[in-house]
Amino acid sequence: MIEINKSKIKTWSTIGQRATFGLVAYEIANKIKDLIILTCDVSTSAGLDRFRKNFPENFIELGISEQNMIGVASALSNENHKVITTSFAPFQTMRCCEQIKVNLGYMKQKITMVGLASGLVLGPLGYTHCCIEDIGVLRSIPNLTIVSPADGLELAKTIIASVNHTQSTYIRLTGSSNAPIIYKKDYKFKIGKSVTLKKGKDIAIFATGSMVKTALDVAEKLEQKNISVAVINVHTIKPIDKSVIKKYLNSKLIVSIEEHNIIGGLGSAICEETAKLGKGPKHIFFGINDEYLHHGDYKYLLQSYGLTPDKIVNKIKKNL
Repeated sequence: MIEINKSKIKTWSTIGQRATFGLVAYEIANKIKDLIILTCDVSTSAGLDRFRKNFPENFIELGISEQNMIGVASALSNENHKVITTSFAPFQTMRCCEQIKVNLGYMKQKITMVGLASGLVLGPLGYTHCCIEDIGVLRSIPNLTIVSPADGLELAKTIIASVNHTQSTYIRLTGSSNAPIIYKKDYKFKIGKSVTLKKGKDIAIFATGSMVKTALDVAEKLEQKNISVAVINVHTIKPIDKSVIKKYLNSKLIVSIEEHNIIGGLGSAICEETAKLGKGPKHIFFGINDEYLHHGDYKYLLQSYGLTPDKIVNKIKKNL
C-alpha cells in the first residue's frame, strides 16, 4: 500500500514513532476508502497537521474529551468508516477505559487506537503522562488486539494491518526521536506472529517496542561470552504468539524486556502460556518493577529501572 525504501526508513527513524504515525496516515489517506482520524488536541503532537489540512473531511478534532472520542469513533465505525483515534497513551487508554470496554470489547465496534508516547519517554512530565499500565489494562478486555511496533517501518505496517484487522487494535508507540532501525528493508508482517530476529540455544529474549533494540544489544554482549542468545520481537502482545514461546521452552533461561509494568504486560502474557504448557525454564522479567519513581528524562528513567544493556546483561549472567 505504501512504498518502502531506505530513505523512508531513515526518515522514520530520525523523527520517531509519533511523527511517523502522521506521515504514514497522510500517505495512506487516498488509498484507504472511508478513513477518518479523530484526535483530542494532539494533531501536532501526532504529526497529523498535514493530514488535517489536506483531508479536512477525514479529520475530526474533539478537544480534550477522550471518552467522547471513543463514542464518536464507535458511531462512525458502525457506519462502515475505517476509524483511527489518537491521544497520548494514558488518556487514549485509561481515561476512557469504560468506553473501550463497552463499545469496543462488548459491542465489538471496530476502531484502531494509537497511544502516543507510551512507556517512559514523557518522564519530565511525571507519571500522569508516562504510561506503564496500558498493556495490562487493555489485555483484560476481550475482543482487543494489542501491538507495540519496534521501529518506524514496523509501525507503518502495523497501521495498515490494524485498519484492515477484524478486531479493534491498540497500537502502542514507544521511544523517542532518533530511534534505532530494527528493519533495514521490507519484511513480512502479520498481526499475532512474532519475528525471530536472532536464533540461539541458551537464552531466549522476548522483547517488544522500544526494548527490541535493547534486547539485540544484550544478545551481542552475551555472545561475546560464548552464550547463545535468541531474540524475538513480540510486536503483538495480544494475541500472543504461542508457537514461538513453545519453541523456546528448552532454553536454559527465558527473558522478557518491556517498557511497561512487569505485572500484566509481555512477561505476564508469556508466563500464562508457559504455565498452560506445564513446563519451561526460569523466567527473568525486565520492566517497571510495579512502582512510580521520581520523574526525570528518558535515559535517566531507563537507567533507574535497569532497562539498559549492561544492567540487563549483569542480571542475566547471575541467573544463568
